[in-house]
Amino acid sequence: MKQILLIGLMCMLAMRCGKSDKSETVSTTFDGTIFETENLIIKKVTDHVYQHISFLNTESFGRVECNGMIVTNGNEAIVFDTPTDDLGSVELLDYLAKQNAKVTAIIATHFHADCVGGLQEFHTRGIPSYANNLTIQLIKEKAEGIAPQNGFDQELELHVGGKPVTTTFYGSGHTRDNVVAYFPDEQTLFGGCLVKEIKASKGYLGDADTVAWSDTMLKIRMKYPDLKIVIPGHGKPGGAELLDYTAQLFQVKNHP
Repeated sequence: MKQILLIGLMCMLAMRCGKSDKSETVSTTFDGTIFETENLIIKKVTDHVYQHISFLNTESFGRVECNGMIVTNGNEAIVFDTPTDDLGSVELLDYLAKQNAKVTAIIATHFHADCVGGLQEFHTRGIPSYANNLTIQLIKEKAEGIAPQNGFDQELELHVGGKPVTTTFYGSGHTRDNVVAYFPDEQTLFGGCLVKEIKASKGYLGDADTVAWSDTMLKIRMKYPDLKIVIPGHGKPGGAELLDYTAQLFQVKNHP
């Protein structure tokens, strides 16, 4: 009887130790999850690349999981796409601060809310923001929220702990301004909403260029022939097959 009570007490203590005052879970699970709350999930993808997941409530698709990417090296980090709101950004930045990772930049991959919805918190903390010049223009024209501070036209190269990360515009697709980010050290691409997970539908097309989309994917596929990891804007990461699937999904009839 005493043994049973002792086992029960140990289980209760273990459950308490697994929770914090903010109902956070900070542990590594089989799917790579290292941090999870109701608003934010962070998963380890490679040694230096992480996927952050936040949630957007939409009329057409319900509550949608939205991906971003974090690249770390040494004590520095660069974030691609904000969480969908400032609460998610607070949790993301607080988590990185606890890991002694200084965020040196936030880069938006296009102008929609799932990329810039939590930008204010980054600015509040003095973190410089970047985006395609067309992204900045579209946010201001459509009053979509706060615009990134620094623009570029074709390609932006920044360094995280001395290692390069490039953000490049290859053509229209999900939007006219969408860019992708590439971390060559681990051959990892963040495709944002330009790239679909396997078996995904075409999704929201309100700002899309469906004629150019497939060709844009083929350009990216040719540019990075040795990709190992591809993180889409929504859904599960994979390999270069995500680029092939997206190109096929939007292939124009009678197009070679």
